Amino acid sequence: MKLLITEKPSVAMEFAKALKLNTNRKNGYIEDKEWIITWCVGHLVTMSYPEVYDENLKFWRLDTLPFIPKEWKYEIIPAVQNQFNIIQKLMQRDDIEEIYNAGDSGREGEYIQRLVFMMAKPNPNAKMKRVWIDSQTEEEIQRGISEAKDLSEYDSLSDSAYLRAKEDYLIGINFSRLLSIIFGRRIAKDLDEDKVSISVGRVMTCVLGMVVSREREIRNFVKTKYYKVIGNFGNDDSSFKAEWKVTEKSKLYNSILLYNDNGFKKEDDAKKFIISLENKKAIVSEIKKTKQKENAPLLFNLAEIQNECTKVFKIKPDETLEIIQELYEKKLVTYPRTDARVLSTAIAKEIGKNLNGLFKNFKDEEINGYIKKMIDEKFSTNLVKTKYVNDSKITDHYAIIPTGQGFENYDKLTDLKKDVYKLIVKRFIAIFYPPAEYNKVNVTVDVEGEQFSSSGKVCIKQGFLEVLKNRLKNDSDNENLNILSNLKKGQEIKVLNYETKDSETSPPSRYNSGGMVLAMENAGKLIEDEELREQIKGAGIGTSATRGEIIKKLERIKYIEINSKTQIITPTLKGEKIYDVVFNSIPDMLNPNLTASWEKGLDMVAKKEIEPKIFMDKLEKYINSKVDKLVLR
Repeated sequence: MKLLITEKPSVAMEFAKALKLNTNRKNGYIEDKEWIITWCVGHLVTMSYPEVYDENLKFWRLDTLPFIPKEWKYEIIPAVQNQFNIIQKLMQRDDIEEIYNAGDSGREGEYIQRLVFMMAKPNPNAKMKRVWIDSQTEEEIQRGISEAKDLSEYDSLSDSAYLRAKEDYLIGINFSRLLSIIFGRRIAKDLDEDKVSISVGRVMTCVLGMVVSREREIRNFVKTKYYKVIGNFGNDDSSFKAEWKVTEKSKLYNSILLYNDNGFKKEDDAKKFIISLENKKAIVSEIKKTKQKENAPLLFNLAEIQNECTKVFKIKPDETLEIIQELYEKKLVTYPRTDARVLSTAIAKEIGKNLNGLFKNFKDEEINGYIKKMIDEKFSTNLVKTKYVNDSKITDHYAIIPTGQGFENYDKLTDLKKDVYKLIVKRFIAIFYPPAEYNKVNVTVDVEGEQFSSSGKVCIKQGFLEVLKNRLKNDSDNENLNILSNLKKGQEIKVLNYETKDSETSPPSRYNSGGMVLAMENAGKLIEDEELREQIKGAGIGTSATRGEIIKKLERIKYIEINSKTQIITPTLKGEKIYDVVFNSIPDMLNPNLTASWEKGLDMVAKKEIEPKIFMDKLEKYINSKVDKLVLR
């Protein structure tokens, strides 16, 4: 017999259908002639609390810190003991020849299953295999089972998963207890509460630091006014505005009167400068005409779709993940917890299946119209040599795309879930469309050494923007284009007037919940430009699977607040007090680079670039040094 274990019952049903099994459920499993399928219900096993090691550790005292077990203890979660017992009994059956780990295809999924395997002590004669799939379509499930590898090939991923859990446990327990003992009463007094427990987390505390730092930056920001000089050139029927900017030729080069290279500190100085320009000739010194092309953005990974859903639908990242997880389980999209924004070469070669499935089975007039245009105008579906295919940028899974299947489940979805699905479909279809094209003109006007610049831009071919209409920018300078296009280099033009324009510096923006996920992915930097984000992306804070949940936890423990309408994040008074305590005791816990380096270390373990012991030794050394420093202070 072959035993297959999934992460939840609904997934087990999909595996049973793909294997064409009799799906009459027994108590906690399905059994047919050749296969038995059972399931976890999320986590079945958890790490034991310190008091299980020693009942005296139930009490929080400095002399018991740091707590670092030599041998780790685990226990079955009482609420799911019955299901664990069922799995254990099945795994120990003498007639079981092969056991398939078909947990969620990621680090956390591996951890959930490995804990069960460790505690259940399966039949030692059974071969252990790992099923790794990218979607829950029948073909993909069948492929995953037929190509299942020996479980040992995923041991390094398992090592990384265990280390992640141990790291979070040790940092959480030691630093939460340490800071609560030393600073808890003071914070309780400041907040007028009876008592306060300080919750510290490897990723959570770092994210709190980002929120508080940004809020204080905004709070302490002092706006500075400065004054631009604008020239109005041409004639009454055909004129354009151009902005002055200092250059090396300018008489004000390096002048103390300037706030920046295009503004004066005082309005009077700007007006005096205007007076100095009166009756001077204006010559078109440079005309630059260009055609620009803009390609469709890369596909969605989890962070990108979470950010997009926050902007478009004003929902939190964890809500987005829940929706896409459901779309995945209903076979509509591929695996959601991915960091990749590209496809693999193998998938790109078969992408026609996804498109054909959408066109034939998705009864949506708008989407069908886009695909019909692709067919009618013979847009290429050969993606292999494009930026949308890159095997080197894929670790566990490729980008989130529609499978072209699962439409029997589509009508049962809520409107919001349908909208999220269509967002994924449109981003997918857009990569087959041609680039958007723009005409652009940049003009420089010289007024005896002082330079004024103006530009015009217009979209002449929408290309992919026809699909992603929300990305079509409103080109406010379009009206300039025809006027500027008719100018000639060396032409003298009339000066209608000069004027000053008030400007002021702006504080940084607060994070919204989706933007915070992007900032976490980019180690503390909120980078709006998609191309730049992709270039610098490395080890982030947390993982695609956990970032939304971390933000949710910070809100739940009242360290942050999230506006339900705008999704803007602000710290609470309690959150700021906790930040101050951490800043004055363990400040590097607030450092995104340190947190990202830990995540990088876990990734290196998963890739077999370092031994697990090296990571663990460094972690223990770090905890010991921080505890010793504060206890002795």
